[in-house]
Amino acid sequence: MTHETDATRIWFRLLRLQTRINLAITERVRTLGLSVPQCDVLTTLTEREGISQQELAERLYVTKGNISGLIDRLETAKLVERRATENDKRSYAIFLTPQGRALAEQGIDVQRSFVLDSLGRMDAQDLAKFETLIVQVRDLVRERQSKAD
Repeated sequence: MTHETDATRIWFRLLRLQTRINLAITERVRTLGLSVPQCDVLTTLTEREGISQQELAERLYVTKGNISGLIDRLETAKLVERRATENDKRSYAIFLTPQGRALAEQGIDVQRSFVLDSLGRMDAQDLAKFETLIVQVRDLVRERQSKAD
């Protein structure tokens, strides 16, 4: 086998693994009555509340239109609230409600449990090597992206 063949085979394994992980997390998060994108919004807000929809969209790698619809649904469910910012009354900062914070913490616990049951079962040395390789691939992809832009 050639290096190119090996790289391609590994690439497709990585994509299938990502799909498998996404499906597993989707099933677990659904038990909380949330979609994965909704859970992502809530858990991101546990890290930093009061951010704009634009900043939230950038942090989650989605469009402002997508985040707007997610926030609308989460606001209707009383999980988040929009508050006008002091500097610009047309702009809103997004905050968790107490119910939203509780659900976000449950979402974090569900994901933490999955991680411990999967990656957490790897020995420490292998896990450290795996992280090094993931960071290396991430950096290669970022380099290609910056050249494409």
